[in-house]
Parts: sequence; structure tokens; C-alpha cells
Amino acid sequence: MQTESYEYEPVEIRMDGIFDVTAAQTVVRALDIAPAERDVRIDLSHVREFHDFAVAVLAQALAKRRENVSVRGLRQHQLRLLNYLGLGQTAEPLETSDSAMA
Repeated sequence: MQTESYEYEPVEIRMDGIFDVTAAQTVVRALDIAPAERDVRIDLSHVREFHDFAVAVLAQALAKRRENVSVRGLRQHQLRLLNYLGLGQTAEPLETSDSAMA
């Protein structure tokens, strides 16, 4: 996981590899320590495999802090899960140019 934070720009959390429960908990911890007044962008465009339960863990964290958090790089199935949970507005779909895994 990479986290970038500059004083007046959004905090960016980037993940790659497999998004399992451990990875989701890492993102949740990063969200917890990010200043509440700052926008946060979670970039999952380089994740090659998503576990559904990990997406559910992420969804719980998004529900707590939905005003200023956006998620990028989810595939259709993960977007559908967030939509079912009422959190679809926080996510941007993966663009085919973002990853060869699309």
C-alpha cells in the first residue's frame, strides 16, 4: 500500500495485488488516520483480484466517511456490491485503459 498526502491535496491510498481482508483492513486503518476534513482517494486500479468480504469491510469504512472519500478502479462486480449497499456514488469504474486485467 502507498499513501500520499500533501497539505492541500487529497490523501491518496493506492493498493495493488490481491484485495483481501488484510488489505481492506490496511485501507480502513489509513482512512482512520487521514484527517477528517481532507478528501481521500482510494485507488484500486492495480488490484488484480478482489475478495467479496474485503469489499464488504471497505464498504463499512466508506459508510462511516462517505462525504469525502472516492474509490477508483473497481470492476463491475465490486461496483454492483457497493450499489447494493447504497455506496455506489463513492466509486468510479475501472477504465479499460487503467489495467490489462479489465
